[in-house]
Amino acid sequence: MFSKFLQIHTTIPFLSLPPFPHHNNFIISKHNSQFHFQSQFQYYETRRRRRNSHCCRCDGSSELEVQEARRAVSTFLQELGVSEEDSISIASKSPSYLNMLMDGVRDLDQLSSIIQQQQQQNLEDKIIHIATQKGDKGKVAYLESLGFTLSSSMNVARYLSAETLPSLIHKVTSMKLLFFNSHSHLNQHFLIKNIRRMMLYLSISIDDDLQHTFSFFAKVEARRGGLKMLSSKDSAFNYLIESFPRLLLLSVDGHMMHTVEFLENIGIPRVHISYMILCFPPILLWNLRVLKNRVLALKEIDLVDGDYIKLLLNYPWVLSTSIQENYEEILDFFHTENIPKTLLDRAIQSQPHLLSCSTSKLKLMVDQFAELGVISKRLDRVITKSPQLLLRNLKDFLKVVSFFENMGFDGENIGRILARCPEIFAASINKTLQRKIEFLCGIGVSETYLARVIRKYPELLVYDTDNTLLHRIMYLMKLGLSERDIAFMVRTFSPLLGYSIEEVLRPKIEFLVNSMGRPVRDVVGYPRYFSYSLEKKIKPRYWVLKERNIKCSLKDMLGKNDEEFAAEFMCSLASHHGL
Repeated sequence: MFSKFLQIHTTIPFLSLPPFPHHNNFIISKHNSQFHFQSQFQYYETRRRRRNSHCCRCDGSSELEVQEARRAVSTFLQELGVSEEDSISIASKSPSYLNMLMDGVRDLDQLSSIIQQQQQQNLEDKIIHIATQKGDKGKVAYLESLGFTLSSSMNVARYLSAETLPSLIHKVTSMKLLFFNSHSHLNQHFLIKNIRRMMLYLSISIDDDLQHTFSFFAKVEARRGGLKMLSSKDSAFNYLIESFPRLLLLSVDGHMMHTVEFLENIGIPRVHISYMILCFPPILLWNLRVLKNRVLALKEIDLVDGDYIKLLLNYPWVLSTSIQENYEEILDFFHTENIPKTLLDRAIQSQPHLLSCSTSKLKLMVDQFAELGVISKRLDRVITKSPQLLLRNLKDFLKVVSFFENMGFDGENIGRILARCPEIFAASINKTLQRKIEFLCGIGVSETYLARVIRKYPELLVYDTDNTLLHRIMYLMKLGLSERDIAFMVRTFSPLLGYSIEEVLRPKIEFLVNSMGRPVRDVVGYPRYFSYSLEKKIKPRYWVLKERNIKCSLKDMLGKNDEEFAAEFMCSLASHHGL
């Protein structure tokens, strides 16, 4: 039976021979006075682990040897036309490249000792010899000095065989100046949020440009720091080139500059161009004619004020073939639902991520709306007010429906709430809806009245608790009203807390107290007082009653229509003009 290793028992003293992977398929090592044959794979794996355990220094190399090796790399780069200053900087910032060269020197020395050939070269000459044999002409060292890993540097360098190192250095410097000089002005939060939304809502078959872009985002997100790394101009440039190395084959002064000038001429500010490039890098790979045609195609979308620049900034992917083709499919779908094109285009202007939503996904949501009775004009209203609802995950939408069902609402009333305040169905149950319910209960609205309050004024569920609802309650309490008074007012007139303090509550309270001479508590019995126009109804009717020295409740003064008011208080229908 054969053992794992071929074992030859011998008493011959072991001679320590250096490993030579190219001599044959096996190397010899000593173990318990036995020869063990290891495969080349094991040999290289051992070498790889040993190499990875050292960052800037090769195995067994002294600091003097490392410094000499750096000088050799610097000399090599200068021979390629790089300035002395740049060559020194590159040599000091490419430790993995240096390790690779010194490993090559070590292999060369081991080979020489085996074949008993004397090497007359010093370390510097050997380093330059190995670097020359690599054939990348210093590009790998330069790319690593920019922050690329060794493997990425080697991969990118393969695309650049025709480039000289000085021209590559000039091109990289020019590209960074052209696209990332204003990178500090980049809205990092908006960039990351928009990219993530794009990745989340994309549900159509995509062309090669979008596929490559999507892969770019996925690779960056998988790295340490994720998409936030795009806020760093150096990291952004490196990630961009790793995924799109062909960009380094383009002329900066010709092709790239013409693209930038075109974008500026149509209204894209220079400070936002890096944002567009990071969102959709293939733009740079297109010739100018293709880019112009893609921009002209946007005219098919009927935007308010023709603001196509805002659309481009909010959704650069609109220039892709698959997105523009999907727009036509979306138009056809909503045409069958009798949704006007103008309304749909306004929805896209507000929520451009609709452009990447498949018609099959849109149909699921529209069909669900229809089950709740939201069709025709009601559907128009939903799309107009909350187009983002079309992007909602169906399961999340149905959770909100269940939330209302658990409160006792039937499908018809849920549909009415959806048509009136569709943004509720885009809200989080735990973070928004449940908190509002708890808030209303906290101010004294009992569960018995909750459904009625929400049915009458569902907008309460989307107001900000701390900055809106609580602020208005505190204002009413400062007037002398108790929490119990306010709870009663909300139960009898749900929209109360929806009124602005400065625009509605304060001026009407001041007129009530200062001009009408009534106590604040009068509004507790008739909170609907705040719903009437101060200039068109409250003041005119008050002056009529005052002239006739008539005193009545707020409800009698304001709750009647013009004919009823005139008949009761003016005794003549003809004299109630404008009241």
